[in-house]
Amino acid sequence: MLANEQAKRIKLGVVDIDGVLRGKYVSSKKFDSASRDGLGFCDVIFGWDSADMLYDNVKHTGWHTGYPDIQAKPDLSSKRDIPWEPGTEFYLLDLYTPDGKLLPIAPRNVLKGLVDEAHRLEFEPFFGVEFEFCFFAETPHSLREKGFRGLNSLSPGMFGYSALRTSQSAALMSDILGQMAAFDIELEGLHTETGPGIFEAAIAVDKTLRAADKAALFKTALKEIASRHGLIVTFMAKWNMQLPGSSGHLHQSLWDLAGEINLFTKHAVVNSYMAGILEHMHELTAIYCPTINSYKRLVPGTWAPVNSSWGRDNRTTAIRDLSSNKKTSRIELRLTGADINPYLAISASLASGLDGVKRKLELPSPVNNAYSELPRSLPTNLGDATATLRASKFAAKALGAEFVDHYALTREWEWREFEKAVTTWELERYFEII
Repeated sequence: MLANEQAKRIKLGVVDIDGVLRGKYVSSKKFDSASRDGLGFCDVIFGWDSADMLYDNVKHTGWHTGYPDIQAKPDLSSKRDIPWEPGTEFYLLDLYTPDGKLLPIAPRNVLKGLVDEAHRLEFEPFFGVEFEFCFFAETPHSLREKGFRGLNSLSPGMFGYSALRTSQSAALMSDILGQMAAFDIELEGLHTETGPGIFEAAIAVDKTLRAADKAALFKTALKEIASRHGLIVTFMAKWNMQLPGSSGHLHQSLWDLAGEINLFTKHAVVNSYMAGILEHMHELTAIYCPTINSYKRLVPGTWAPVNSSWGRDNRTTAIRDLSSNKKTSRIELRLTGADINPYLAISASLASGLDGVKRKLELPSPVNNAYSELPRSLPTNLGDATATLRASKFAAKALGAEFVDHYALTREWEWREFEKAVTTWELERYFEII
């Protein structure tokens, strides 16, 4: 394949626990060997956080193991040409244990297990991810020089669904649409959201693993495209308390194995699927909302849910039921923000939905305004959410006990790091007056 296509460079990558794409370039000779026999990839990618700070509490790796290599092998079906790096091919890596089994703590492997479970139940699940994100006319250096304050957004003002703002950034919009499609990430839609420099992209629906691959790669791809326009993009769930947060909604449906019949047109299936997600939402919130910042988005009246709720075409609820349209019958999970690890958020959602279908769970009554009709019922911070996840028997069974333990340890680390931090809010509030 390489000889025929004469690729100049090969780039390999793997998505870590935080959803960060970790990777490296290899020579075509090294890739040729790796595609047959595999290669080593340092397991520190599961031993540090998103800032490359080493965990002091995880069991899988650390100074006690010496940070050895994980066995990795390129997934040849994930091949993509990188249009903004001409002559460069990209491949995702599959990760294995020393005895040749899929590494249980790797996010992509967790999702593979859930897809296999769906197939055993004779379902083919489909997903489509929507992301909101913010563009800034900044550089990595200027962000830090300014202390992440006083940043210049791509455009000012509240311009939701603005034909004007997209036209003013026509070159950027053209590159995003064209180069994402060439990178095998087709976008169904791209538009401004309400807020300075805020946009939303809807990634075309696909079978589950491909949909998650596209969503995970979209974040890094967009950052790379933006940098070539002198821009920085953030997927923080809430970068400014004065503005709505950035979502990462999960559209999903179950089909027959042939992919010809949408089973969500049947009320019994879609209702039980939604009931499963609702039943397990509280215990899986730490996966749906994986960062300290995630919980700043979950505020009443800001287009984000605060309780386990559902409604028909309703944007106040955690689940928006869109199954009445026979052509596009689906549901939308609205709890998730732009900071998700797509593999893990999709895994949690799919596992919960399948459990509801298997158990034929009854769906509670829909609501019209979840902010006023129901109390706030979801965890309000990462510490509480992680404790709830750790106590969940369902999570351990559905996602794997080893994965849940490792993931919970990484979130406990994140919470401890936050508790030690002295924030700007504290300095401004207490420094002089106390």
